[in-house]
Amino acid sequence: MKSSNIGGQAVLEGVMMKNGDQYAVAVRKPDGEIALQKEVYDGIVKWKKLTKIPFVRGIFSFVDSLVLGMKTLSYSASFFEEEEEEELTEKEAEKKEKQENLIMGITMACSIVIAVAIFMVLPYLLSNLLKPFVPGRFARTVIEGIVRIVLFISYILLISKMKDIQRVFMYHGAEHKCINCIEHGMDLTVENVRKSSKQHKRCGTSFLFFVLFVSIIVCFFITTESPVLRVLLRIALLPVIAGISYEIIRLAGNTEHPVVELLSKPGLALQNLTTKEPDDDMIEVAICSVEAVFDWKKYQKENFPEEP
Repeated sequence: MKSSNIGGQAVLEGVMMKNGDQYAVAVRKPDGEIALQKEVYDGIVKWKKLTKIPFVRGIFSFVDSLVLGMKTLSYSASFFEEEEEEELTEKEAEKKEKQENLIMGITMACSIVIAVAIFMVLPYLLSNLLKPFVPGRFARTVIEGIVRIVLFISYILLISKMKDIQRVFMYHGAEHKCINCIEHGMDLTVENVRKSSKQHKRCGTSFLFFVLFVSIIVCFFITTESPVLRVLLRIALLPVIAGISYEIIRLAGNTEHPVVELLSKPGLALQNLTTKEPDDDMIEVAICSVEAVFDWKKYQKENFPEEP
């Protein structure tokens, strides 16, 4: 199976699909119609050679996914905001857009800080409390990693109880099913998508699992005795961890080697929490997003030629 190299994410009542520098967002509006936006996103780095360097490219890819993710989420949410009583003038609309971009930037920055505090700093502090009972640094690092994974799974379980998040997870399933349908040589139809798997090795959930796993290994090399330096080094090494995790997830999407398959299993298992079975309306939205940026028929002819 050859990777199609398309990816995406679920948004509010919709799906975003990205292929190269093109992306499309399809959203099921309150009136039942599908709104489609197709644009070009060239990334935050203009010197493209940087985005091709192994281990470095993963850092920029992660940041790009955050920026584009926030942008597309904001777009999808705009269909469900209360309509304003008066139409805005061009100047007012421009001002509002700047304010929304500022709010989005602040929200993203705060989210990153909170995530680092909860999933990187807190596990270390909790494991450090065990120092009188577990003197070995190796054992405490393993415990820290286990705590980190438990916190992550607990967070997913907690937000999955929210009704809106449950629907986002259903659209997440529709996104995966569409990609799996294409990469297994089937026509992109609702029926074929429905019977495709909702798990995919290149999923962001699997990437985050690898981040948690790789962080355990990287933290073994932090040998300083200063607690403050230990925390600062954990934060400073996050780009390194993200870069390594990106290369693993990239490899997983392009090979079926038994070792890679084995390493992918925990991430695929976690996807049972972040993906749900979509209904046909959701699948239609995902298909609309895919077809806006990807010629699946051409891909099918090139990778699944008909036997003579």
